[in-house]
Formats: sequence, C-alpha cells, structure tokens
Amino acid sequence: MDANHATRQHWMSVLAHCDPASLEAKMVALNITAQYEVIRAAETGLVQLQGRMGATGERFFAGDATLTRAAVRLSNGTLGYSWILGRDKPHAERCALLDALLQQPSHYQTLIETLITPLEADRTARIAARQAEINASRVDFFTLVRGDNA
Repeated sequence: MDANHATRQHWMSVLAHCDPASLEAKMVALNITAQYEVIRAAETGLVQLQGRMGATGERFFAGDATLTRAAVRLSNGTLGYSWILGRDKPHAERCALLDALLQQPSHYQTLIETLITPLEADRTARIAARQAEINASRVDFFTLVRGDNA
C-alpha cells in the first residue's frame, strides 16, 4: 500500500499523541514485532515554536519544546520515521517502527483496525474527559445594563 500524505500524517499524529505505556502494552498484546535496523538512533533536541496572531499575522517566537526523533529501516527496505514531543526515546523508536509497518500492505489494515483506531478513540476520550472537567468549573461573566445610559 502506498499511503498518501494525509493518511500517513494521520497515523503519525495518532502515534505521537498516544500514551507511551498504552502503545507499548497494545504492541505486546498484539505481538507486533519486526526485524529492523536503526537508521537514526532516537535523539532528543529542541525545536522552536512559532505562532501567528489570529493565524494570519506576523510570525512570533512562542518558545522551545523538547522533541525526540528516530528512523528505522525494515528488512525489506521500508523506512519509518517519528517525531514526538518529549524525551521518551523508546516511544520514538516504537512509533518509527509502526510507521514503517503501516506502509506495508500486509500490515496496514490490521494495524489500522487493531492499533490506530483504538489509540485514536483513547485520545478522543481523554480530550473529552478533560473538556468536561474544564466545563464543570467554567464561570460565565456578563454585564447587566441598568437604566438609560444615553
């Protein structure tokens, strides 16, 4: 399967945002293993974050973030890459391995159904729970106009 750009972005996003312990547990439960060589050992560095006011204004420096990246090559030559926020090197390597496996026609459908979809559902549930927690403490302020202030 030759994954298109948007599909690959999607699974890489799901992998990068998932809980590392949850990903590791799912990989063990699904017995996901493969022969691969490390092309770029997981390494940690800084990346500059930029922003734009209203998404249209001039760029400004918003700060730095820690990023870990890795690259692996399967025995058949397929390359897998990952970039994750934080310093978790084993997680970066697992994500790179899964990126390579997801590019394989023999693994694609199974991994999407048994790994990517459940991880995405877990993230959606975490976001919804956090949003509910925030909404529970939300305070709405309003101004009451009295009289005729003309």
